[in-house]
Amino acid sequence: MKIGLVSLGCPKNLTDSETMIGLLSEHGHELVDDVADAEIIIVNTCGFINDAKQESIDTVLEMAEYKKKNCKKLIMTGCLAERYHDDIMTELPEVDAVVGTGDYYKICEVIDDVMNGEKPCLYGNQNEAVPEGLARITATPPYTAYIKISDGCDNNCTYCAIPQIRGKYRSRKIEDILAEANELAENGVKELILIAQDTTRYGKDIYGRYSLDRLLKELCKIDKLHWIRLHYFYPEAVTEDVLDIMAKEDKICKYIDMPIQHINDDVLRRMARRTDSLDIKKKIEQIREKMPDAVIRTSLISGFPGEDEKAHKQLYDFVKEYKLDRVGVFAYSQEEGTVAAQFPEQLADEIKEARADEIMQLQREISLEKNKARLGTVLEVLCEGYDEENYMYYGRSYADSIDIDNKVYFASEDEVEIGSFVKVEILDCDEYDLTGKEVL
Repeated sequence: MKIGLVSLGCPKNLTDSETMIGLLSEHGHELVDDVADAEIIIVNTCGFINDAKQESIDTVLEMAEYKKKNCKKLIMTGCLAERYHDDIMTELPEVDAVVGTGDYYKICEVIDDVMNGEKPCLYGNQNEAVPEGLARITATPPYTAYIKISDGCDNNCTYCAIPQIRGKYRSRKIEDILAEANELAENGVKELILIAQDTTRYGKDIYGRYSLDRLLKELCKIDKLHWIRLHYFYPEAVTEDVLDIMAKEDKICKYIDMPIQHINDDVLRRMARRTDSLDIKKKIEQIREKMPDAVIRTSLISGFPGEDEKAHKQLYDFVKEYKLDRVGVFAYSQEEGTVAAQFPEQLADEIKEARADEIMQLQREISLEKNKARLGTVLEVLCEGYDEENYMYYGRSYADSIDIDNKVYFASEDEVEIGSFVKVEILDCDEYDLTGKEVL
């Protein structure tokens, strides 16, 4: 069959999509780039917050229009499918199968079933381990790949439905991760990005201790990997062992993606975060002491139920004082089925949005200040392409992760190979991007 797959949501969802693509290809199906040519369309959905849920539903309805043309079957997979399986089967008759987060690797069987006239609905296995060694075809550029080191989450923050959708925290074994990482490196991957709902707790469930440091030591031995980048640190579980190996190993990008969500202790308590403002500040200071050139990225939630003006100002003042390199601010989303959705003192959308905008305006000023500090410095840049309008190459430094951070634009007298690393002297900047020239 000709199959089109649309992947929505986070990198963790993307790796599931890549596995489905690999399995489908292995079983003889043809993956098409244009869904208009597809006989079967799969939408791997996100169900994290309201905006993501709406995007998933809109996409499914858009794909359903192709059933009036070439498309014979429409399959819905991923987080929204896991969370709302019964509603989907009842209210979206256009959907021919629903496949939850613990069953995506059964996609080939599902296709056989739908083509035989069945309407399978697979869900409820989000706590089960997915088999190792499954075929996978990466959808990222050939020089960069994500690798999922665990799935699920045990943190149970009051605003988040991920434990319901993705299940309990389940680490993969070090040897299984290494086998996949080696294969990716042999296939040309130079930047490996470690992802999980919480990378810092890696290994605790299967080895009895936090084991991210052990995993990193082994990954650094893979010669063909040039950069190793980590996402999703929880501040209370960032160990000194992890920071030490990050500081020591040149392959590991000095890039800390550490969502703290808030800094007011009362808000953190009601979020059921396992830390407080003092510990968060100490962790930031510890990171900067061990790695003065570390780039810290975080996400914040504005307008959490009961957040008063004093708590908002405390968060604003924290951003102003600590000057983190990358900050994303999200207005609180009231998610059904979560504890926080039942809290009193829910704030109006306009208040939540206004507070988020205020902090983001401050962060734009900080970002420009940070970029100006890089003028005259030389950065190693992974070249990702050529901008025909500006006649410049562009790429990312260690400070920038794929799809979410900034770009470095640079001129070069020589042709630069996409996926290669070059040295770039920074000569100009704006709030987000840097501009420079290649130096030998």
